[in-house]
Amino acid sequence: MQQKFLEKTLGQQIADMAAKYPDDNMIDYTDRDYSRTWKEFNDECETIARGFMALGLKKGSHISIWGTNVPAWLLTFFGSAKMGGILVTVNTSYKVFELDYQLKQSDSEAIVLIDGYKGTSYIDIINELCPELESCEPGKLKSRRLPLLKSVIYAGEGECPAGMVDWKDLYTLAEKTPIEEFEAVRDSCDCHEVVNIQYTSGTTGFPKGVMLTHYNVVNDGKCIGDRMDLSTADRMMIQVPMFHCFGMVLSMTSCMTHGATLCPMPYFSAKVSLACINQERITCFNGVPTMFIAMLEHPDFDKYDFSHMRTGIMAGSPCPIKTMYDVSEKMNMRDIVIVFGQTEAAPGCTMTTTEDSLETRCATVGKAFPGVECKIVDPNTGETLPAGEIGEFCARGYNIMKGYYKMPEATAQAIDKDGWLHFGDLAVCDENGYYKVTGRLKDMIIRGGENIYPKELEECLYHNDRVKDVQVIGVPSKKYGEEVCACVILKEGEDMTEDEIKAYYKENVAFFKIPKYVWIMDEFPMTASGKIQKFVLRDMAVEKYSLQSDDSIETA
Repeated sequence: MQQKFLEKTLGQQIADMAAKYPDDNMIDYTDRDYSRTWKEFNDECETIARGFMALGLKKGSHISIWGTNVPAWLLTFFGSAKMGGILVTVNTSYKVFELDYQLKQSDSEAIVLIDGYKGTSYIDIINELCPELESCEPGKLKSRRLPLLKSVIYAGEGECPAGMVDWKDLYTLAEKTPIEEFEAVRDSCDCHEVVNIQYTSGTTGFPKGVMLTHYNVVNDGKCIGDRMDLSTADRMMIQVPMFHCFGMVLSMTSCMTHGATLCPMPYFSAKVSLACINQERITCFNGVPTMFIAMLEHPDFDKYDFSHMRTGIMAGSPCPIKTMYDVSEKMNMRDIVIVFGQTEAAPGCTMTTTEDSLETRCATVGKAFPGVECKIVDPNTGETLPAGEIGEFCARGYNIMKGYYKMPEATAQAIDKDGWLHFGDLAVCDENGYYKVTGRLKDMIIRGGENIYPKELEECLYHNDRVKDVQVIGVPSKKYGEEVCACVILKEGEDMTEDEIKAYYKENVAFFKIPKYVWIMDEFPMTASGKIQKFVLRDMAVEKYSLQSDDSIETA
């Protein structure tokens, strides 16, 4: 049967659900007093949209959101979508240099932020970037460093800092925007317009802004929910970060298209998540393998009841087959599935279904979504390969990004003239149409669901005067799938410890990028032509750090 795609904006989808299930619970938080029906949530999103408009934000304005999975995150996303804004998602682990680049590159006119996360003060960072905040009128920032940024909106839990717009004030500011004016803007939005920009680490060292449309996001959420067999009877715990497609599309949007109740967690904690499963009678949740392993290994695991559990998604990094079996049996998630894709594909391209055997769901990443074409090509010739042969995974369809923001050359490198997105992943397709990922062409590390490009970390350390050369590689990890290892050659006569190198990284990059292993060495393995052999470095590191058992873990 031909797949029917939704020609709706995110705002229209929320409104439709509010009309269909006005009094059903749309969202329930465990850790705070925040619950809304579909109608209440839709109305609140429209209020926030009008508040944004009162600040001078218009259709097409870029609005950054820097926070964990708090209510303001969802309201900012859907509120901006309803007034034609474009949400720019910011990684919660970013430090000053990363935020500076993203706000500039994205042309953000406003940023909504919370107090901070994991010891990083967002307030201190934004004040460092914009010292003018301390003396400006809220909503009228004139920043030398970030000239387009006019509004910093505080959605934290303390007193609103100087120069910032208090999140609570958006509700009163909304009254300054006539309903008719808002509705005219809302109704002018088209589903093929960009609604979200998500940044991925770049092989050049510069992150790229992936432009996703309403059409991309809504329909990928719909396809994912269909294969999970989601319905109004489901209650989904959302513990993966919403600034990732995993949280925003695979979790939040799939609920939104199927009427399932969202039960967000501000951030992941094995103990809190286990408690939430029981307290909220959760039927499904998604996570990277690391999350599932942490929950399975929690000392109180046996005290919790999983009888109401049904399904979920394990994705984001290679899924250990043993973990899949344990989750299915011990957590009663007998319909657990795997999704494969990337941010540029909104993100899902292939997926197993609840009807596939557990063996199939453990050994493959499923079949192509309806409306998505997938193929395996020879990386050198571009020729399509037959079933059973390994090559580069490519896809095209309704879900493929509009492109990288202000990066036409990078866009052309990723999407060929025929519309095929080249993943940089090696895969194989069997005779029944099931795909299995076998490796990567890209020089990329996936640590606990976070993409890390060695080039970025190499460029960072090159700025240290004592470093002659550095090569960053991924090494196997039972817990995270991969860990970062920095192999460093110091300049002659210079002295630097492993801890000093780690401290340098800590000052300059997000915590998940900091190398677990630092190996100070005299030379790198080379080919006869002088090319550094990273695969040899990896084998040497496996031996040096005794990672052979981690390296032998089977994944889907």
